[in-house]
Amino acid sequence: MTTIKSPLSFAILGKCGSSKARVGKITLPHGPVDTPVFMSVGTQGTLKGMLPEQLKAMGVQILLANTYHLGTRPGVDILLKAGGLHKFMNWDGNLLTDSGGFQMVSLLKLAEITEQGVKFESLNEQKDQVMLSPEHSIEIQNAIGADIIMQLDDVVKTTVPDKERIEESVHSTRNTLPGFAQDKHCGSH
Repeated sequence: MTTIKSPLSFAILGKCGSSKARVGKITLPHGPVDTPVFMSVGTQGTLKGMLPEQLKAMGVQILLANTYHLGTRPGVDILLKAGGLHKFMNWDGNLLTDSGGFQMVSLLKLAEITEQGVKFESLNEQKDQVMLSPEHSIEIQNAIGADIIMQLDDVVKTTVPDKERIEESVHSTRNTLPGFAQDKHCGSH
């Protein structure tokens, strides 16, 4: 019988006796990540002013990129032609992709939140409409080969005084979970 190894494992290596702080190790397809961890951010698949070799020499174990921005520019087609996000970036370490949910706050003037997801007016010259649903966000992240993917969360600005809007945000984010738990493509590259 063949044993299938999980693409992700987590081990707690130590705990603080006076708090709930802990030290751990996440093992992912592209290597281990010590926690807690600082993630350098390459929003559109690049880290400004740094080469991958420099990041490795500094001990960087994981980079963060943003699904909304990657999906609009450079675009999923370009990333797939490059062989995925790792090859596009020339990065053999781990990658975490954010869902694109934060753009509901940062690009709120260009966004319309619907039951299906978020419709954005793209930042490109053509001002294309971009629909980012929870399913599409996951599809993009899986297609480009992220090691850790995030579900699309309904992010609300912290200064919003509208309690109903905050409750709606929690409800809509939680409602995406049952469908993903049954998705046969979740967690596969």
